Amino acid sequence: MPTFRSYFLTIKQNQTRIIGFKPCSILWDRPNLIVWRIETRLYKFMDKKIKNFDKLAISELRKEALIIAEAGLDAIDTIKVLKNIIKIEDKSICINEEVCTIHKTQKIFFVGVGKCAIEAASFFEEALGERLVGGIALDVREPEVCTLKKIKCYGGTHPYPSDKNIEVSKEIVELLKNLKEEDLVIFVISGGGSTLLCLPDQGSTCIDEKVILQELFRSGATIQEINVVRKHISFARGGYLAKYAHPAQGLALIFVDVPGGEMAFVASGPTIKDETTIQDAEAILNKYNILQNCGMSHCGLIDTPKEDRYFKNMNNKVIVTNELALRAMEVKALELGYNVNVEVNGLRGDAKELGKRVADKLNGSPESSAFIYGGETTVKILHSGKGGRSQEAAISALRTIGDGEIILPFASDGRDNGEYAGAIADFETKEKAERFNLSIEQHLADNNSTAFFEKTGDLLICGDTGANVSDLLVALKK
Repeated sequence: MPTFRSYFLTIKQNQTRIIGFKPCSILWDRPNLIVWRIETRLYKFMDKKIKNFDKLAISELRKEALIIAEAGLDAIDTIKVLKNIIKIEDKSICINEEVCTIHKTQKIFFVGVGKCAIEAASFFEEALGERLVGGIALDVREPEVCTLKKIKCYGGTHPYPSDKNIEVSKEIVELLKNLKEEDLVIFVISGGGSTLLCLPDQGSTCIDEKVILQELFRSGATIQEINVVRKHISFARGGYLAKYAHPAQGLALIFVDVPGGEMAFVASGPTIKDETTIQDAEAILNKYNILQNCGMSHCGLIDTPKEDRYFKNMNNKVIVTNELALRAMEVKALELGYNVNVEVNGLRGDAKELGKRVADKLNGSPESSAFIYGGETTVKILHSGKGGRSQEAAISALRTIGDGEIILPFASDGRDNGEYAGAIADFETKEKAERFNLSIEQHLADNNSTAFFEKTGDLLICGDTGANVSDLLVALKK
């Protein structure tokens, strides 16, 4: 038999040149064809989180901004994070250096809620193996095919609730109600969980909640204010999942997506004792005239569990915040030769004002400056255009952006209130707007940033990233 030689390509991360070979097999029925294979672990960098990376990278400055953004998104990859920090041994689960014993545990269940639910479910089903009895993963995405064998996968609606969300929330409650003291529930709680955990009082519906949320969003209420209200209009938020799971042991792993890292507001704190009251929720509704503007006389506010016994066996652990993404972005920016300033909670307040503020800061900064922000802004919706917080900040920044400057705001979950993750604001975007006769001011006034950036071709496409640490922004001056 003739002998042939073929090779693996070994490719250095973030580069495309070949730096080495090693033998592999070839197709014997096609002896003149060399089969080139690329090792999965080395090829992964080519599977970018930003799907239209190459199309957007039309300048060196853009390429560098996109590389920095990629580093942030890669750092918060749910399965990668869990593999790095969770170690499951015979009798224990270790979170970094902390050991949570499962010595007396008879049965282990999984409940995941939010934008990280399906990825987390996949990790734990494989890691726990036979020790896992069953569970539920309720994500914002409808899984095309759920390949998990023990954990049921569901997709709910987001950002507004529906009857589907109510049905699955009830199923989660029924699972938890049947647990015993020797059982363990591993919860994974992430952004998007508030909308998913819709379980209103009798006489109220998910439609009522949708109307209230729409008005809160339009009014520019903060995510903390919105989630205080949410806690008091659902029997699955504000500590209720902990109550249902009692007396079982609970380990809740929390992916923080709210500014300030307040885990009690992530998914409206379903496993955490709630410190707010019905009166707090009423005050927020009155502040923005929500019920009056919605034409409602009441919204079925309920109290949240306050008894300490429900939370005695619940161990809540923050495992991911935006700092993980920000530090990875900082490292990449330093590698690229920038002087970096990081603001963990720099994204706050009105998105329109934030965009201009960042642009003005770039204008007055020396060359090779980089500013990296995390957090969440608000948008006061005055018109019926289409856009999101990140796109609003980007179009606002265009008004004063200078040559050799770029601002790239984006949503870490890949969805900036729609199918796009964010947008690029730089001098090239500005020039395209002038060439296409697009009014920055008019699109900004109409809350219509998506239409603007669709025409200039400067929108980020990520799809659902399966991760969420709120919003991120990179600003560079070459």
